Amino acid sequence: MSSIEQIAVLASAVLPLFNIPLIIKLWARKSSKDYSLVWVLGCWICTILMFPAAITGDDLAFKVFVTVNIVLFSIVTFLVIKYRNGVNS
Repeated sequence: MSSIEQIAVLASAVLPLFNIPLIIKLWARKSSKDYSLVWVLGCWICTILMFPAAITGDDLAFKVFVTVNIVLFSIVTFLVIKYRNGVNS
C-alpha cells in the first residue's frame, strides 16, 4: 500500500469521528431542534445506500469510511429522531 493510500485510509477512519462531538452535544442538550431532520435522514440513507458498493469494491479507504460512518451517523440519526419526538430519557 502506497503512502497516499495509507493517508487516505487514515483520513477515512478519522473523518467520521467528527460525529462524536455532535453525538455528545445531542446527548448533553437532549435536544435536536438545531438539526434538520431532512439533512440527517438524507445523509444516513445515502450512507446506507453506499454500503454495498463499499463492501464489494476494492477501495479500502471507501470501505473504512462507510463502515465507520454508518456506525457513528446511525447514533446521530437515532438521537436526532429521539429528541425530535420529545423523548428526554
